[in-house]
Amino acid sequence: MALSQRYRLLAPVALLGAAALMLAGCAEGGTGNGGGGEAKKTVRISGGITGGEADALNKSFDQFTKDTGIKVEYVGDKSFEGNIVTKVTGGDAPDIAVVPQPGLLKTLVDTGKVLKAPEDVETAVDANWSPDWKKYGTFDDTFYAAPMLANLKGYVWYSPKQFAEWGVEAPKTWDEMIALTDKIVETTGKPAWCAGFSSEAASGWPGTDWVEDLVLRQSGADVYDKWVAGDVKFTDPEIKKAFDAVGDILLNPDYVNAGYGDVKSINSTAFGDVAAAVASGDCALTHQASFLSANFLDVKTKDGNTPEVAPDGDVYAFIMPGYTEGELQIEGGGEFVAGFSDDESTQKVLAFMASPEFADARVKLGGVISANKKADPSLASSEFLKEAMTTLQDDSTVLRFDASDLMPATVGQGSFWKGMVDWIDGKDTDSVLSDIQAGYEN
Repeated sequence: MALSQRYRLLAPVALLGAAALMLAGCAEGGTGNGGGGEAKKTVRISGGITGGEADALNKSFDQFTKDTGIKVEYVGDKSFEGNIVTKVTGGDAPDIAVVPQPGLLKTLVDTGKVLKAPEDVETAVDANWSPDWKKYGTFDDTFYAAPMLANLKGYVWYSPKQFAEWGVEAPKTWDEMIALTDKIVETTGKPAWCAGFSSEAASGWPGTDWVEDLVLRQSGADVYDKWVAGDVKFTDPEIKKAFDAVGDILLNPDYVNAGYGDVKSINSTAFGDVAAAVASGDCALTHQASFLSANFLDVKTKDGNTPEVAPDGDVYAFIMPGYTEGELQIEGGGEFVAGFSDDESTQKVLAFMASPEFADARVKLGGVISANKKADPSLASSEFLKEAMTTLQDDSTVLRFDASDLMPATVGQGSFWKGMVDWIDGKDTDSVLSDIQAGYEN
């Protein structure tokens, strides 16, 4: 696997002293926005994380509640991205929001309702994250939101057992990956890839990850940055070239949609359901971020067991290769924690969520990773996640944040998402690119 060849696992870091200091700080109360409101008994958190991951997020606060007496209630909303701005402007903001895109975070900040991050939160972020992560939560030189969890994107998930059976290996270049696809189709007589774009109000976002990976791999980080900034348009040749390359796979009826149907079935397949198809052997390859490992916890192999995520296990992943062997561009994403209440309890929760203790508590429960450099990667629930988390923590890692998450919400979470759905439904590429670009005018 390219990841394990490129990066060395770091030794776990002892954090007992830091943990004691952080928990003591939480117990005494933060500085922040003054803790001006009366302390609440329950702090409400809202976000788009649902299902088992929402349960795990709630459980992450168990020790915090025992230490402070503050109850934390996280409620997941599958339509969070589509309705949080309306709720905030309508006076129904939660105490804290877990926001999955910097672009959406900027829209929330523009409402004037997001509070400046408490001083102890900013201090923790300066100590525990790279400057780039802090930058994504900063607008007009004011720091608003700390990062929470993180993920690496651009992985291709597969079955090591099937690869061994077919006599194939993880590819090192894009051309090798296409050749691998052809080999699987020839060997099995079935499409090699499966994909799912369905995500309720957020449907289409998995397709944006495909395009973003190809922009990075074909045109490089400089073009990627200009695209994010709006200086390279969707209608420009570099972006169309990326769509064409993605289309070579996702619009090819010989290649997709394994286990689900034809090309158009991509739009009706839930993005997380592809884990079951890979685990069962019905799908040989699927493109999804590191967080797909959490979905494998909820499915079974044909033997009725939970899939083992390991290099020689039931499922594993390689980073989608570039066009030149050895060149590796990595895209990532993550959530940011925005506060809307200045009461003492909310301030304490915000401080805890910026700590390595929170990261360790959530990572230990499985399926996720954190970019917090003082968190312990050995607590991750699989060898894959340990490697991915170590990559995120490595100062030498060159990472670009998810482009659609950085774009204005009308594009990144609007016309870009919708455009991917239209594209899969058969709309021509030039029209789709023009439609997406028009999102900047809304």
